[in-house]
Amino acid sequence: MSKSDPIYDVVVVGGGNAALCAALSAKENGAARVLLLERAPRDERGGNSTFTEGLMRFVYNGADDIIALSPDLSAAERESDFGVYTEADFYDDMARTTQYRTDPELCEILVTGSNDVMHWLRRQGVRFIPQFGRQSFKVDGKFKFWGGATLAASGGGPGLVDRLYTSAEKAGVEIRYDAWVRELIHADGTVSGVVVRSGNGSERIEAATVILACGGFEANAEWRARYLGPGWDLAKVRGSKFNTGDGLGMALGIGAQPRGHWSGCHAVGWERYAADFGEFAIMDDYERDSYPFSIMVNSEGRRFLDEGADIRNYTYAKYGRRILEQPGQFAWQIFDSAAVHLLRPEYRSRQVTKVVANTIEELAAKLEDVDNRQLLKTIADYNAAVLRDVPFNPTVKDGKAAIGLDIPKSNWALPLENPPYEAYAVTCGITFTFGGVRITTQGQVVNANHHPIHGLYAAGEMVGGLFYFNYPGATGLTSGAVFGRLAGKSAALAAHSVRVAGSEGVA
Repeated sequence: MSKSDPIYDVVVVGGGNAALCAALSAKENGAARVLLLERAPRDERGGNSTFTEGLMRFVYNGADDIIALSPDLSAAERESDFGVYTEADFYDDMARTTQYRTDPELCEILVTGSNDVMHWLRRQGVRFIPQFGRQSFKVDGKFKFWGGATLAASGGGPGLVDRLYTSAEKAGVEIRYDAWVRELIHADGTVSGVVVRSGNGSERIEAATVILACGGFEANAEWRARYLGPGWDLAKVRGSKFNTGDGLGMALGIGAQPRGHWSGCHAVGWERYAADFGEFAIMDDYERDSYPFSIMVNSEGRRFLDEGADIRNYTYAKYGRRILEQPGQFAWQIFDSAAVHLLRPEYRSRQVTKVVANTIEELAAKLEDVDNRQLLKTIADYNAAVLRDVPFNPTVKDGKAAIGLDIPKSNWALPLENPPYEAYAVTCGITFTFGGVRITTQGQVVNANHHPIHGLYAAGEMVGGLFYFNYPGATGLTSGAVFGRLAGKSAALAAHSVRVAGSEGVA
């Protein structure tokens, strides 16, 4: 090695799913020295990935594909109705949820690489299990899956992250915690390392290539208000408190081109009195995603969205915004007793603001900060509008609607007339931001003059152009894995070219 050679082939900035996939892929593709810099301490590692259910959306053609990825299923579990989720389905979901704005080239990489990356993750030690309790309902004694999101990493997000860290360590990836990257080393359009701050002060680390996979700006209240708009500084943060937009700031600071929906984000219904940031001890106990079987009312006692517009997987990521727009930034989800058995497990956790009542009048009186008289009218009008002759079916868009209202309910409209009634207070929980930087189809960051920045790659939430307005549930981890793997491979090959060029220069 000559004196001019960089210390590392690849430096990965970040510590979640995308970063780990990038590091593993770089090693797999010949990078001898790979360093992963995780800003968080070891016991808080993993970024937003640790706070997820570990659910991943991918293309599959039936039960055989599911069993191949989850071979330990019992005979009874193998008889479940897993359905199919084709490339056409995935393309359609991406197009529809993003209002046809998703970048076609990036979308193609995501969709066509989704099945293969699941098998690649399995080779890295990740184990997958069907989400029987969250993504299926039992119909005629058999589990029927819906919504295109069937498998999750065993152990959820923490399980996924732990297995990828174990694999990275075995592969020889050097990992540093409490390593806060503050600056990109760059000159003449080329990135050649980073400046990192740790307990020992600041340090310059030279590298042939750098991969930014350190999340969006969802944990930065000032940036949220700046880019997402008024009121977003009041949102709860579902995940990591360390995703403050540092990678984006560094990239933009050296001329990277902004890309995607900078005023958009993934945001859900969340426990009204949740902590400001995600908590490992609670994780998804704060999420409130069974709203399709409810009516949702604001402080004025009025409905403000179509709870049954689509299956939860295709509306939950945009309805957090709608809740944040309501007076006081909160709402109540109200359920009839005929629906409570369908509620996801987190509704039964201790981390809930819940009201139970035996009459509608009692319920209205108990709901905190709500116009009771208007609420009674809203419920009466809703009950009168429900189609009584259409059967209820939670596994499909059943057409059981409430019609003739200012805001209809398109599916799963169960009347509120069978006590006891349950209501849950919710606010907005932001998951990740959609704005990012433009990358090439090889994962390389592009500058504002539309030229690739030599030595700089991006993956995960930093990739702009995939998601707009909304998001098909469980696509985030898949995207992080696909583009992390891509960036790792590209960076490793580029690092090899730098090494070769350096050797030739010395000669």
